[in-house]
Amino acid sequence: MAAEFLSELMLSRSALDRAAHLRTDLQFHDTAAANALVMTVCQGQVLVDPAGQCLILERARGDVHDTMFLGLDAAGLAYYAKRAEDLSSALMDGQFMSLREVGAHLSDRDAGMAVAAVALDHWMRSHERCPGCGSHLVTADGGWVQQCTACAKQVFPRTDPAIIVLVIDEHDRALLGRQAAWEPGWFSTLAGFVEAGESAEAAVRREVFEESGVVVGAHSGDITYLGSQPWPFPQSLMLGFHARAADPLDHRGWQ
Repeated sequence: MAAEFLSELMLSRSALDRAAHLRTDLQFHDTAAANALVMTVCQGQVLVDPAGQCLILERARGDVHDTMFLGLDAAGLAYYAKRAEDLSSALMDGQFMSLREVGAHLSDRDAGMAVAAVALDHWMRSHERCPGCGSHLVTADGGWVQQCTACAKQVFPRTDPAIIVLVIDEHDRALLGRQAAWEPGWFSTLAGFVEAGESAEAAVRREVFEESGVVVGAHSGDITYLGSQPWPFPQSLMLGFHARAADPLDHRGWQ
């Protein structure tokens, strides 16, 4: 049931083999560059066609320097992403749009590419200097590693785990929350980040109580993991759960 429910998460789709073993293979990239296809990412947005239905892909034409290797399709064709300096650099026949705007409209291949490219672009923009000595970083391993030019320290992309949970009570009623700034009628399941040294299940219990005052049941079966979705806003992995409240939600007068 859970697997079926989460089978179509729009940002979990992908049709490429990441082929991580090829990231350090310079000879492979030199050869692949002749026919490779390249997408463009900038400030968390991707370059798409005017209708927002697909990524705009360009032929690499022999040059994949300073790009990010995204993987191979079933035919062995290589795909890369390049970073644009600013949003005004879009092609005349395309536009930059965010994943929130176009994620659901992209194909499995394009969605997987876009999610990876946006995540890597944010990481590179937010990690320009070595956390050890402060020197400049240079990109390596097909865009998946940054290395310090002074102390040779390697920096890898980071992902912050977060939980999102649908809480129900013994009457099968759902707990939803809202922010004061939201449009009237907007509600959401509860979510939050996993803290340092905390399990995802513990984060479910803590976040639900902090945001609503509702206590999640203490038994192991009161929390059920459903699945995950990359959430590059800017660098999270969203972990989905069902949870059961320890007492009826209406004991506070809620309906």
